[in-house]
Amino acid sequence: MTVSGDEKRSRPAGPTVRRIPEGDDRLRLVCPDCDFIYYENPKIVVGSVSLWEDRILLCRRAIEPRKGFWTLPAGFMELNETTEEGACREAWEEARARLAIDGLLAVYNIPRISQVQLIYRARLVSPDVAAGEEMTDVRLFAWEEIPWDDLAFPSVHWSLHRYRETAGQPLGAPAVNPPDQPRPEPHRDEMGL
Repeated sequence: MTVSGDEKRSRPAGPTVRRIPEGDDRLRLVCPDCDFIYYENPKIVVGSVSLWEDRILLCRRAIEPRKGFWTLPAGFMELNETTEEGACREAWEEARARLAIDGLLAVYNIPRISQVQLIYRARLVSPDVAAGEEMTDVRLFAWEEIPWDDLAFPSVHWSLHRYRETAGQPLGAPAVNPPDQPRPEPHRDEMGL
């Protein structure tokens, strides 16, 4: 179907202009024709510290960022799933691992990249794991074998240490960002200014 020039001009442009809408205090993408506001919200990442007996599942990344470094099975939530379902899906996609979730281990705020990370403590249903498409390798590591210098992200370090603190105990309240991790101020270009 072909759309005529008149029909194209009568359609709203969509959210293409950054401005502060009336009654708001932040820059937002707004449609200049109908004032529709497109709210850009943080991304939710879900993942797990997953164990088989006393060994921890780690995955070597095949993609950027941090290609070649080790991480926990984790990734962005999908629509219409719970956080627990998302953590289990990510473990399957990245490591072909089936999980039994124990509980919420940690909630990390990464405002610099607009992420909230929910990390669960989980048990592997089976030690059978294999690399998914986004990974080059997956392994079960004893604590003393973890490749600490080759971990992809600070939150992987934090999560592993939180696991170690709570191993064999009820979880209690989830951990949060370590106090020695100051909140970085976003750069002006990251804010779209």
